[in-house]
Amino acid sequence: MVRRYVAVPEIPNTTFNWETVLFAAFKENIDLLIGTRGESDLASMAIARGDITVAPLGSQVMTNINTSHNTTPTALSEAAPLDSFIDLRNDVQQLSNDLFEARLALDLLIRDLTGA
Repeated sequence: MVRRYVAVPEIPNTTFNWETVLFAAFKENIDLLIGTRGESDLASMAIARGDITVAPLGSQVMTNINTSHNTTPTALSEAAPLDSFIDLRNDVQQLSNDLFEARLALDLLIRDLTGA
């Protein structure tokens, strides 16, 4: 995390009253954004692009549902073939793995944004 900020000098006494108020507000806001005001929790400090880590997700592995054994029972007493259940289990497991990877990337991003 590299930050490049220049310190803001104190406001001179030779300005008009409205200028002093305006410049003082600018300085205070800039100090808060760059973290030089002395806030212990840095809650007002800006997040710079270099502060954020994004883990690339890549392509989703599960792109379609396996239908190689997609047969419909002809009567209520018939069950789908075992191969259909195995395909369904594999599809759900793959979807679960894809979701887990997305959650890891989202958790990393949230951790960076919150500073936790």
